[in-house]
Amino acid sequence: MPDTAPDIKATAAAPDGSRPVVSVLVISYNTREMTLDCLCSLRDQTDTPHEVIVVDNNSSDGSAGAIAAEFPEIDLVARPDNLGFAGGNNLAATRARGTYILLLNPDTVVLDHAIDRLVAFAERRPEAGIWGGRTVFADLSLNPACCWQRMTLWNTFCRTSGLTAIFRGSTLFNAEAYGDWQRDSERAVDIVQGSFFLIRRAFWNELGGFDPGFFMYGEEADLCLRARARGAQPRMTPEAQIVHYGGAAEKVRADRMVKLLAGKMGLINRHFPAWQKPLGRALFTAYPLTRMIATRTVGAVTGKPETRDSAATWTDIWARRRDWKGGY
Repeated sequence: MPDTAPDIKATAAAPDGSRPVVSVLVISYNTREMTLDCLCSLRDQTDTPHEVIVVDNNSSDGSAGAIAAEFPEIDLVARPDNLGFAGGNNLAATRARGTYILLLNPDTVVLDHAIDRLVAFAERRPEAGIWGGRTVFADLSLNPACCWQRMTLWNTFCRTSGLTAIFRGSTLFNAEAYGDWQRDSERAVDIVQGSFFLIRRAFWNELGGFDPGFFMYGEEADLCLRARARGAQPRMTPEAQIVHYGGAAEKVRADRMVKLLAGKMGLINRHFPAWQKPLGRALFTAYPLTRMIATRTVGAVTGKPETRDSAATWTDIWARRRDWKGGY
């Protein structure tokens, strides 16, 4: 596989022609209209000198051509293949010139100068090493996926046993999602999600970027955990806020969950202490099984179509366990 195969390319430059402070990396895959909206909001809401590098992972919806037509100033690499999120960002980062690298999902909208605010936050808190902001859904309600606590045996047990689903607001039983914290205060976090993820380019290079073993999901968690091992203390701020729709490139929930489960199993394989790995893998493997049993039972009792649909999804995920139980 060649490192690059750009059939569409524009010159990268900060809007005023100066060296960029931040290189914004966007990985596009069949999200044409969302990607165009994202790039429009980025342009309209960002004053910090920046460049934008888009890697299109062989979209079939005309994304690359539309981006090239509407944003000729963007450095666009149109791939003949799908490198995934990790591979796409690793490629884009090799072209970056900014002091900072910002990973920005294509299914996002930049609000109220969020990138400017996030860069300013990084300048105030340089010890963090990695910085993130608050994400909301289209109706501006909280999208809590902007940050996470690392996986542990305890929170894996809570997820598999159903305690997390029953006590979603609990910091004890839903520790991985930080309980009912509304992401409305600045704090240190274990993991900043890759949808809105700022890091110094020198530190990204020191870490070697994303582990290419992760195709999609889990790569930013792995990077944050490796960064923490080198002394970083990732932080998030509610001052920088974006809309993140979530899951736009993967329409079928079962397909998305298979990739997500593979990513999480990869994190267990790479980051759990050796003595915890067998139990961690066993507990996590049982998670889709317990979800399948629970949704089937509730669906049979209530007869609700949405519960039956959920049961069918989890049944499909469990049937495909060979695709995820080994991890990436």
